[in-house]
Amino acid sequence: MSRGLNKVMIIGHLGRDPEMRYTPSGRPVTTFSVATNRSWNTADGERRTDTEWFNVVAWNKLAEICNQYLTKGQQVYIEGRLQSRRWEDSTGTKHTSVEVVANEMIMLGDRRPDEEISDDEPVEDEFPF
Repeated sequence: MSRGLNKVMIIGHLGRDPEMRYTPSGRPVTTFSVATNRSWNTADGERRTDTEWFNVVAWNKLAEICNQYLTKGQQVYIEGRLQSRRWEDSTGTKHTSVEVVANEMIMLGDRRPDEEISDDEPVEDEFPF
């Protein structure tokens, strides 16, 4: 029997603040979007950049942590699996979406939002030695 693999790792910035809700059974679920950028040079030497957006879903304790600590613009590492969903809206139109179901999240970059940092504040090292 062969075994499959469905694993995704992304590093990017949150496009919006996380939104948390609860399922009818009481399970917390948090959703947010993450933008990743890639850059390359064309054959003519022109620099190009492309942004890819990912919808992320976190469940249970990770959902609560993401909702509490993440904010729009923050850099984050997300690890999880891809999941596709299909549904039909009230007009009968069929939709499909692919999302990252997170099982790990690591906050990257500065721990404070950019607007709280001013140039005249002294920056303290994390390790004073």
